[in-house]
Formats: sequence, structure tokens, C-alpha cells
Amino acid sequence: MGNPTKATLIKRLLGAAIFIGAGFELTGAVPTLEIAWVSSILLLTIYLFVFEILEVDVAAVCIMVLLGLMTLVGPLFGLDHPFVASQHLFDGFASNAVISIVAIMIIGAGLDKTGVMSQVASVILRYGGRTERRVIPLISGTVGIISSFMQNVGAAALFLPVVSRISARSGLRLSRLLMPMGFCAILGGTVTLVGSSPLILLNDLMLNSNQALSPAQKMSPFHLFDVTPIGLALLATGIIYFVLLGKYVLPGGHEESSTVGSNTMAYFQDVYGIDYSLFEVEVPAGSSLIDLKFDDVESSSHIRIIATRRSDNQTRIGPGALARDSGIEAGMVLGILASPLDVEKFVSQYGLKLHKSLDSFGENLSSTKSGVAEVVIPPGSSLIGKSARDVWMRKTYGVAMVGLHRGGKTLREGDDIRNLPLEAGDTLVVHTTWEALARLETNRDFVVVTTEYPREEMRPQKVGHALVFFLVALALVLFTDLRLSISLLTGALGMVLSGVLSMDEAYKAVSWKTVFLLASLIPLGMAVENTGTAAWIAQQTLAVLGDVPVWVLQTALAILATFFTLVMSNVGATVLLVPLAVNLAIHAGADPAIFALTVAIATSNSFLIPTHQVNALLMGPGGYRVPDFMRAGGIMTVLFLIVMMIMINLVF
Repeated sequence: MGNPTKATLIKRLLGAAIFIGAGFELTGAVPTLEIAWVSSILLLTIYLFVFEILEVDVAAVCIMVLLGLMTLVGPLFGLDHPFVASQHLFDGFASNAVISIVAIMIIGAGLDKTGVMSQVASVILRYGGRTERRVIPLISGTVGIISSFMQNVGAAALFLPVVSRISARSGLRLSRLLMPMGFCAILGGTVTLVGSSPLILLNDLMLNSNQALSPAQKMSPFHLFDVTPIGLALLATGIIYFVLLGKYVLPGGHEESSTVGSNTMAYFQDVYGIDYSLFEVEVPAGSSLIDLKFDDVESSSHIRIIATRRSDNQTRIGPGALARDSGIEAGMVLGILASPLDVEKFVSQYGLKLHKSLDSFGENLSSTKSGVAEVVIPPGSSLIGKSARDVWMRKTYGVAMVGLHRGGKTLREGDDIRNLPLEAGDTLVVHTTWEALARLETNRDFVVVTTEYPREEMRPQKVGHALVFFLVALALVLFTDLRLSISLLTGALGMVLSGVLSMDEAYKAVSWKTVFLLASLIPLGMAVENTGTAAWIAQQTLAVLGDVPVWVLQTALAILATFFTLVMSNVGATVLLVPLAVNLAIHAGADPAIFALTVAIATSNSFLIPTHQVNALLMGPGGYRVPDFMRAGGIMTVLFLIVMMIMINLVF
């Protein structure tokens, strides 16, 4: 999680004091020792998530292991039975929900590998014209539908380069397009039961709750399109909202990223104030630069060395070729990316010879082989909390970072950008070879925004295979009684067997962070349900609210789920609140399945602040700030609650 600041440490300590106090208060209020322990573990989980003590997946694994250890230490504290039996502790990894998520990620990657997204962009440009009122509905509606059949953050990541390309071609500001796209990607996750992790998880949580219910109270699982009317209404609401009110709520004046088709630096100078160009300098004998390392001169001279040629004509460029500890020799030619003024100072200081043209690197640094690009650090990237220096970015990935755009501000060479811990949503301006950039497109630690560069097409010849197996999976879900996981895995396996994806690519397509988060939290949900903790919390909630209509109770539950999803993961919020919702409904005489569905949908109501993975992904490229989300997301949050409550009660 990186090194926390003093303010963060103070917040964590205050939070710990509050949660510990709440734990002691619970000890005297709960009816049984088991409920006291599970409630304390529940509080610990919320604390770890809210204050980001650990990565969410690590925190979830810790809670799962803690539940397992209670089997050993529980008797020492007077507990007769484990909260979750050891043989069922890891059931989450084999659950229908987790396998379904793995399969849907692979299917999404297969569709992307065929270049379907580029074709979608062309269609939108053809019919959308160059006005926001036409482009926004087309982009947002398309993303929403795609998001209904794959993880919404995956849909947003796939469409980020597409929207960037549309922005570059149409002249519309990227910040006016990305937020509607992101919001509708989240909304699209409510259109089907496989569109978001909470909805995929819903049936499993309901079946687990059924174990504690009487036969008359048991809930029937939802089917794939049972939620479609609700999701479509929410998606339509989001599109109409931005079409009618977009000009008032969307930001328009901040710096933003975009895809560039040109290999000049004009775009980057306009957006980031980076007036860099390519230069070639020769190190003569007797220069004071000889025997120095790259690291000794780059930051102080505000330059980036992106290629070298030794006196024996050996050229080094790309991944594994250059590093900050590379030495400079007499007779070496350096390929440099910097501003003309800084190059002039650099040449004068070290007595170098500036070539009038790229004599040594004309081919390797030509616009057909390399250039400047933009990449974004997505949520879940293993690089978060690490600096470019920590990961040896130039040597490892073949990208030389020349700018870092964060929170509406751009830092450049000389601002110590290589020592800054990376954050989700950071936009990196880098110089790279197109071959290295193409490899980054398959690396889950990056989202490549620049798309219009010379490269080999992926596998467009496999588009038919990808669509066939996607439709096969969909047909099995719709027209057979097979479990969702088996149906989706059939489509995923077809992608591999038909050559749309290799098995290694299928493995890389899976967000193992999401898998471990989901699978590790399932035992906690079982413990909350099996020990009667959920029923006790429901009783206390009803006692506080008093005798209120069912719809008021349902609305309060939706607002609670909305709050939880803003401060912790939507998966965590769903696992914690569905057992509560079921017990709340039973005690209030309402339908427990509808209350559980309310929670699973309401956990997608995450627009107010950029805590949702989709919003975090788009914050950097769009140049957004937190107030931008609060302005546009505040109204969207209220509209979501109103439309959701009306539609759930109309449909069910």
C-alpha cells in the first residue's frame, strides 16, 4: 500500500480506537459469545477495508485464515463449534460465482483479442457524427451493453482507447466523453446477472442463507435476465442524464489525455506542456560525461536517454537494453528525448557533439518503430505503491517515462517523477518502441491509451470464432439448466481451443486479485449467517427504525449499501449486507430475495467519489478531480436510488 503519510496514520489510529470501542460495546450487548466474536471479526474486516490497512484481497485472505484459526483457538475462549468448518473454508474458490467470474474475464479478453473494439469505434464514428448529443448516447449505450456481459472495469478498460480515438478524430474533449462512458459501464453491470461481481455472487449468497431458513422461506435463485428491466432503466437514466444535463455537470476545462495518431510532440506540448524532441549527441574523448551513469545526469539535466550506440556499432534500445546504472563511454552516441533548451545546456556542459539529424538512430527511432505514448496505471496493477525506479521501468518494460499526469497536474523530468509511488489512474507519458507498447497492451499492470500506432493486428481472423463461442455460452445460460459457471466456462474453453486466446493469455486475462477477494470473503458471509449474527443485527436494526413501511426499510437498506460500496469494495459490501438483508426482510414480513437483490444492485451505485475501479481508471486520462465526480455523481447517485426502487417494486 506504499508508505502512509502522517495524516493517514493518525486517521488509522483514530479509526482503530473507534472500532475497538465499538467491539467492546458489542461484547456487552450481544446475546451469545459466537455472535460477539463474529461481530468483532466483521468490524475488523470493515476497518481493514475502509482505512486501506492492507490491499483488499490481502485483507480478505487474512480474515479467511483467521476464521480457520478459530477452529484451533476457539475452544480456549469457550467456543464449542467453529464458525466455518475447516473442510468448507476454501469452498469459495470452487464456488459457482468465482468460476463464473473467471470465465467471463476470459470471454471478454477473447472478444478484445479479435479487434472487435476497433470496429465498434468505427461504427460509432460513422453514425455518431461530431456532436456530444449523438456521440455520448452511442458510446455510453454500447459500453453499457458490453458491460452487461463482462466485468464493468474490463469493459471500461477496453473502451478507454476507443473513446480516446473517437475524441482525437471528432475534436470532442475527452473529459466530456469518459465520465459518461465510465458511469454507464457501471450501470451496464446491472443489466444481467453476469455483469458485476455482486450480481454473480448473489445466488450463491442466497443459497447459503437458505440453509438457515424454513422451507416456506427459502429463496429461488434469479436467472440471467431477471434483472434486465431494472438494469436497462438505470442505463437509460444515465444516458438521458448526460444528454440533458451533461453540459452543466461534465468538466470541460481541465487537462486531459487522448490518443494521438501523429508522431510529433505537438499534442503533448499542448496538453502537458512537454516540448520534447528527439536529438542525437556524440560523446567525444575527454568529455566529463565519460564513466558517468545515466542516473548521474538525467534528472539534473532534464533529459531522457532512450537509445545508445557504442563505438563498435552495437545499438541498444527497448526492454532489457537500458537502465539507470548504464555507463557512458567515449565514442558513444546517445539518443536523447528532451527540450531543445535543455539539450543545448547538456551539450555545452559536457562538451558533446550535437548531430544535425538522427544519423545513428534514424531507423530505430523512426516514427514507424517508436514514439511517445500514454499509458494508465489501472486499479489492481501490481505497480501501485511502487515507483518507476523501484521496478526499473525503462529496463523492464522498455518505456522511458518523461511525464506523469495526476490529479490535473503534470510532473516532468526534473520533478523526481521516477521516485514517486504510482497510484491508480496515473497517466504516464513515455517514449517507447511500438513493439514494447504492443506487449504492454497484454500486461494487466497497464492500460495503453495510445492506440493509433504502427503494429500488427491482433487476431481479426478469429472474430467469428470468438462470437460463436460467446453466443454458445449465452445460449447455454438461457436455454439449459446448466450452472452458470459451466455454461460460461464452455465459452471460455472454446476461446482457447479455437485459438482466439492461448492458455497463457487466458491466465493473464483473469484478475486474480478479484478472485481471491471474492473467494476469501465467502467464508465470512457463511459465518455471519450460520452463527445468527445477521439475524441479531436485523433485529437491532428493526428495533431502531421502529414500525416503518417495507419500502422505507428497503430504501434504508439501499442507502446503506450505497454508503458501504463508497468506502469498501462492492464485493465486500455485498457479502456483508446480503445476510443482513435476508434476515431484515424475514423479520419485517417482506420477500428476502428482493431485499438481497436490492443490496446486489445498490452496490453498483458508486458515482459520488472515485473509489470504484472504473472511476479510478478514468480519473487520470480524463484529467478529473474529486469535485468533478461529486458534481456529476451526486445527482446520478440520487437518480440511481429512485429509479432502482421504482423498478424493483414494479418488476417484482
